[in-house]
Formats: sequence, structure tokens, C-alpha cells
Amino acid sequence: MKKLFAQTTVGSSQLKHRVVLAPLTRMRTEDGNVPGDLMIDYYTQRASDGGLLITDATAVSPLGIAYVDAPGIYTVAQARGWKRVVDAVHAKGGRIFLQMWHAGRQAHSANTGGITPVAPSALRSLEYAAIRDENGNIVEAELEVPRVLELHEIRGIVEQFRYGAILAKEAGFDGVELHAANGYIFDQFLQDGTNHRTDAYGGSLENRARLLFETLDAVTAVWGPGRVAVRLAPSGTYGTMSDSNPHATFGYVVQRLNDYNLAYLHVIEPRIRGIEDVDSSESDFSSKDARRLFKGTIVAAGGFTRESAEQILVDGHADLVAFGRLFVSNPDLPERLRTGAPLARYDRSTFYGGDARGYTDYPSLIGEVVAG
Repeated sequence: MKKLFAQTTVGSSQLKHRVVLAPLTRMRTEDGNVPGDLMIDYYTQRASDGGLLITDATAVSPLGIAYVDAPGIYTVAQARGWKRVVDAVHAKGGRIFLQMWHAGRQAHSANTGGITPVAPSALRSLEYAAIRDENGNIVEAELEVPRVLELHEIRGIVEQFRYGAILAKEAGFDGVELHAANGYIFDQFLQDGTNHRTDAYGGSLENRARLLFETLDAVTAVWGPGRVAVRLAPSGTYGTMSDSNPHATFGYVVQRLNDYNLAYLHVIEPRIRGIEDVDSSESDFSSKDARRLFKGTIVAAGGFTRESAEQILVDGHADLVAFGRLFVSNPDLPERLRTGAPLARYDRSTFYGGDARGYTDYPSLIGEVVAG
């Protein structure tokens, strides 16, 4: 595990190892989509000296929430809740980036105050949202046909991200990550299977990427160099996503990202499609392909084991590796990987929503549940 535990730098953050907490939707906020004590415990448990955490996908607008009880970063109360999380992580020597998110057509009116979700085109995703039913239970709901964003409204999306970036900076985060993967709003604009527009935000690669880069300009203006990251899923199909030429589409995006002094580029490997493991092929766009085009730091994510994480670093296709499911059930995952200790199994039934069960009650190596 020499590579996995070698020091490195992500933007302006010095890291003592390369094991990253992947951004995970856990749906554990308090009223108003505010992070509370439970989330403080969760992130504090997974913080390590010189380690990097990436937060849950965090909505920049009430209209951008796909899953009930997901966190937000569009109110001062939410920023204050996040500041408590950040301060606790920093107290353990950790670093933490906020993943900024707008679900687009993956949102549901039950989570948006009855407002119809928006998207580049009026095409319905065949995935499901998580909403609360009349009895207060979290249930799955079919997604709706979204309303097409008017040209003049798109600038408002950019502004929501800019304001979220300001709140995140005030909360003390070490940086922010734009969630441009998994069929959410940037991905919906990027891929031609979901973007049928004929205006300045549709058609050509430049037009389909316009929203992402306008937002990146706005967020970078708030944060400065080396503090902003982007997450992509070039081979992802979650969210009923498709593109006629993903290598051309994502190759164009990755090359243009060289114009920004990003903290890192976060690439989801082809073997992960949403939350499922699948077979991949050489034709898929992976971290290996991104490395040929991108000159900066690459974080790879997607079903990694102790051995495959070390190997992708040795091969030079990535600089850090993000772990999701294994970090859920192993709050001290970096130490377990370093020492070769056994890894606890995760319980899928507790991934989304609920209380401490399956969230903060997994024991550390010493057999204790250590709350923040």
C-alpha cells in the first residue's frame, strides 16, 4: 500500500494519504435540509489526519433536491449546520470538500414544494425519487416529465451555484466539487440523449457544455484557483443517460478543464452505473482515458478494493481513490487499509434515510463507535 499512503497535495490542501470518502447520498438532515448532530458524528467518525472527505450531494436550490432529507446549501441555516460539520472534521486534522448539486429532472415535486422539476428538455428519467408519503414514510416515486428551462432561466441556475459557493466558503470548507455526473443537471445538458435543445445550450459540444463551464467560471471566481473540483461519469447510464459519442463529449469537457486550475477531476469508473456494479469494456471512458487528456490531479471512484486502489495509483491512471460503500461500514477505513485489517460488511437497507442505524453505529477497529 505504498502509493495509497503516500503524501500528496489536492489544490491547496496537504494530504497524508490518498484514501478519499466518496460523496454519498445518506438522507439524514434535520428540518430545512440542515446538517445536524447525526451528520456531525458521521463525518467526524470518517475524518482522519490529513485525509480528504467529500460530502453528500448538496442542493443549491429547493428545486434541485431529488431525495427527501438530502442537505442543502441555499440558506444561512444550512451553511451554519455545515460549519459545525467542517469544524469537527478540521479538529481531527481532516480536509473536506462540499459537493454542490442540482438534480434537474431527477428532482420530484414532492420534494420541491409542488414545483415541477426543470431540465434542458422535456424528457422523463426512468429512475425513481425518494419522497415522504402521507404517513411520513420514505418511499420511491416515479419521476415526472420536467419543464424545459427557458433561456433566460439558465443564468439563475448559475447564480444558485455561485451563491452556494459563497455559503460554502463562509462555512469553512476546504473547497467545493461540482456534481456533473449521474444524470443530474450538468450531465443532462452535456449528453445529447437528454439535451435536444437548439439554442445556445444545445446541439454542439460547446453549447451542451456551456452551463457547466459558465457555472465553473462563477464558482471559481468565488473560491479562486485550486479549490474547485468537477465530478464526471463518462460511461454512466444512471438517470436514463445516453450520448451518441461519449468519448467525444467527455474528451472535449476534460480537455477544457485544463484551462482551470482545478483541485482535482473526479472520474467515476465504467464499472459503476449509479449504485450498481456492472461489466465494463475497453470502449468505455475511464480514468485511464482522462489521464491522457487532463494535466491535473485525478480522483477515481467506483467499487475499488484495497488491491485495485493501489494498482490504479501504481499504473498512474489516478492520484487518489474515493471509496463509498466500504467507507459506510468502516468509519476508520484508511487505517484498516493501511494495516490490512478485516473490512466490515455494509447493510444496503440502511443506506438511504433513517437514524443512526447503519449510519454512525459501525464500530472502529478498536470496537468502539466513536461519535464526534
